[in-house]
Amino acid sequence: MKNIFKLSITALLCFCIVQVTDAKVKLPTLVSDGMVLQREQPVKIWGTADAGETVTVTFLQKSYNATTDKSGQWTITLPPMQAGGPFTMQINDIQLKNILIGDIWLCSGQSNMELPVARVMDMFAEEITTYTNDKIRHIKIPNVYNFHEEQKDIPLCYWKSVTQEDVMQFSAIAYFFAKAVYKETQVPIGLINSSWGGTPVEAWISEEGLKEFPLYLNAKKQYEDDAYCAAIKQLERQAFYRWNLSLYQGDAGLHESTPWYAAHYDDSLWQDINMFSTTWGNNGLNPIGGSHWLRRTVNIPKEWVGREATIRLGCIVDADSVYINGTLVGSTSYMYPPRIYRIPAGVLKAGSNNVTVRIISNGGQPSFVPEKPYKIICGTEEISLEGVWKYHLGAPMPPAPSMMFFCYKPVCLYNAMIAPLRNYAIRGVLWYQGESNVNRRNEYATLLTTMMHDWRQTFQSPELPFYIVELADYLHPDNKEGRNAWAEMRTEQAKAAQADPHAVLIRNSDLGEWNDIHPLDKKTPGQRIAAEVIKTLKK
Repeated sequence: MKNIFKLSITALLCFCIVQVTDAKVKLPTLVSDGMVLQREQPVKIWGTADAGETVTVTFLQKSYNATTDKSGQWTITLPPMQAGGPFTMQINDIQLKNILIGDIWLCSGQSNMELPVARVMDMFAEEITTYTNDKIRHIKIPNVYNFHEEQKDIPLCYWKSVTQEDVMQFSAIAYFFAKAVYKETQVPIGLINSSWGGTPVEAWISEEGLKEFPLYLNAKKQYEDDAYCAAIKQLERQAFYRWNLSLYQGDAGLHESTPWYAAHYDDSLWQDINMFSTTWGNNGLNPIGGSHWLRRTVNIPKEWVGREATIRLGCIVDADSVYINGTLVGSTSYMYPPRIYRIPAGVLKAGSNNVTVRIISNGGQPSFVPEKPYKIICGTEEISLEGVWKYHLGAPMPPAPSMMFFCYKPVCLYNAMIAPLRNYAIRGVLWYQGESNVNRRNEYATLLTTMMHDWRQTFQSPELPFYIVELADYLHPDNKEGRNAWAEMRTEQAKAAQADPHAVLIRNSDLGEWNDIHPLDKKTPGQRIAAEVIKTLKK
């Protein structure tokens, strides 16, 4: 009897283990709550489970079945459906909620596509903060790369709708595009934002697609060894650690008995400079890397005391830390973001106040970017910070170590950020990229043509439309050579679009800012793409 009891317990434990380890249906990241499915096209739903398991998808009161293959893969194709929602989908024991059917747009490229709504609030704050729309959804594909093989899924991320809580992370140009299209069509819109700042076009093309470009394939092969890549990053971390340690140790402004950012520090012997001049930050011939300190006194009215304020310092090359009366109010580690820092209530005082900026140059000429806002704002009042500042060199340094951006290498973004999307039906592609290929512009039309063909094969859509955003105006009018290069790049973009019956070039060269590679106006190009799309939808 005792042995029978032991056998029964053993059998029960084995049964429980089998039940616990029995693999349930697993869905890819894109197939989740809040997703938008492409209307009027066959739609794939896919995932994994145990080999030989039956999977049932129930949607719009119809059920569809599939049996997993030997590797546990399964795919079910839903028939074309009309726009609508929200709906619920049941996949075995998984319930997906808040699903819409509408149009899906893959939004890709580099930083001007990736640039979030939060970065254009200066120009469009009122419009953005007064608009919500649950019928416009956005999902940002995490920035990942892979040199080995085409990935089957992406890291965890979520579909978000246009709410004040989530809209700030939407691609700005995609946001304005979607608003304009939705206003005209009233059809739900899904935006798949697979973009990464600074990346060249060849990073977004498959290995098969680049077979006619042996240079890029050979470049990619260098990084197929994970140990080698790890060693590069380890050495890079050590180099940056040593550089920053030397910078810190050699900066008198941080180590004197009275630090240079202190409100009462005596800067009377410092040099007077115009903040926009090139008389500082160099030795008369070559720029000086390292730390550069600038101080200025501003008079604050007594009405501001006890109130929160904002300091704006345009854009700064390269990094900065900003102090008000000795209190650190903000810092930024690289040159592009606008410097907008909150000054907490109680920091400002009536009368004289000190503003100190510690700039870190990586080796080029440190500078304040001209024709940007430089001021302290409190309510509706503001005080300009332009003009003369006190200047002193902190720690002169050799150029900072170079960084390895693996994401700039061929194939790796296609493998990790495009290939995993291949089963998801889409309406078309919004492509804003090219700044990183200007120096190799002579081959851009061929590369872009290759990429469009490559993606059409990936999505099994031979007529997949591409809306190619022309590069915006950039660089000072006196920079003839640079401006000519950008003009030639636009010609290459146009050449690729004109040769492709399913590609449209979106004019953008009449927009832009000479002093900012990331112009604020993402609404106009977004609306221009929308206008072209609406034309197509009405045919």
